[in-house]
Amino acid sequence: MPKTSVPKDRFDDLPESGRIGAHRAENPHMRGWVVLLWAALATIVLITVGIFATLIASGRIELGAPEPAATVEPTPDVEAVVDTSFDVVILNATPESGLATQLKDVVVAAGWADEMVTASEAGSEDFAETTVYYLNDEDEAAALGLANVIGGAEVAQTDVYQPATADEQQLTIVIGVDRASVGTATPTPTP
Repeated sequence: MPKTSVPKDRFDDLPESGRIGAHRAENPHMRGWVVLLWAALATIVLITVGIFATLIASGRIELGAPEPAATVEPTPDVEAVVDTSFDVVILNATPESGLATQLKDVVVAAGWADEMVTASEAGSEDFAETTVYYLNDEDEAAALGLANVIGGAEVAQTDVYQPATADEQQLTIVIGVDRASVGTATPTPTP
């Protein structure tokens, strides 16, 4: 092949520097520890923001001023009334057997019909305090009256012990361990 001659230009007269293509390389002054420092700082910021956002989303932290506490209106005192139209369920939640039957006799003696009072054992034997449960707000007076009939008991509203039908009125007595050691055959009603 014949050798062709290339015309000379202005770059042919430059001195050789030994740096061929070096002007296209990355900046040789970039330090690896600076990149690592920025990466660590970004990681810490992202983790902190993530934790804070999770706490806000879960409701553990509230932004802004807290809402003022709701004022509790005093409830008027309810007068105890002995109402024998309620069905009564008696559950013995103590290790001592026979307490439900004894308490049933007391309730029947106070005026309830025998078929309106049911006595049975509860699923546990460690209920702390004898309690009369009622379902509706308007049943509280009857629950207080029944608590007085059995010689005093706590009274609480709950929907756990619901009557079989919606139109039925029911009160539930859960006998607690507070009555087991006494062994009351006939508790004295409180006035």
